[in-house]
Amino acid sequence: MSKKGFSPKIWSFYKVEDGKLVRLRKECPRCGRGTFMAEHADRYTCGKCGYTMWKVKGAK
Repeated sequence: MSKKGFSPKIWSFYKVEDGKLVRLRKECPRCGRGTFMAEHADRYTCGKCGYTMWKVKGAK
């Protein structure tokens, strides 16, 4: 954790449904919980370890 604390942007990665937190982004399978992957047009990418998952064409 940084000296300033948590970034307020982190709360945009979660949503509350029926009293439970729901993650809105994919998590990196290598890094584990708490490391979210960036969503690009054709792939998901982890900024921490560089892991890339390609999206399947035709699926949304």
